[in-house]
Amino acid sequence: MYRMTDEEFETAIAEALDAMPEQFMEALQNVAVVWEEEPSAYHLGYDEEWDAEPWCAEDEYHESGTPGERDAKDDAAAENAGGEREAEDGEEEFDDLLGLFDGLSIVERANGYDDDIPDVITVFKGPHERCFSSREEIVEEVGKTIIHELGHYFGLNEDQLAAMGYE
Repeated sequence: MYRMTDEEFETAIAEALDAMPEQFMEALQNVAVVWEEEPSAYHLGYDEEWDAEPWCAEDEYHESGTPGERDAKDDAAAENAGGEREAEDGEEEFDDLLGLFDGLSIVERANGYDDDIPDVITVFKGPHERCFSSREEIVEEVGKTIIHELGHYFGLNEDQLAAMGYE
């Protein structure tokens, strides 16, 4: 596990955003990109506080949508989105989330949009550090996470993002 300073992590996010094609960045309307150390119970879609240590799914690591949408998923869909795994030999089940888009896609905004509160893309530092073993890997995965979450802003679903290589 590689630990980054907060400044290094912020720089990784800034570099990932700078690398995005200009037309994509110009199309963002009222979207904030922020980072947090760990996902909260809200981010994970739980009603109660989540105080367990998360785990890292190696191939499936993003989940998005509003907490209500995530709550509505059945177990199979949540597993496909990387949200849960089966416990092994007495382990508890944990969630690990690298990023989250919380808001309305531009497709959903077509039905009317109150832009007083920005939609938010949150990138989580702790899960990136646990899931990837070098600075280079973390920086690369931060970029993938941001692309994945921007994909949700542009109206892409999990299957479409997976088909493009952003599982």
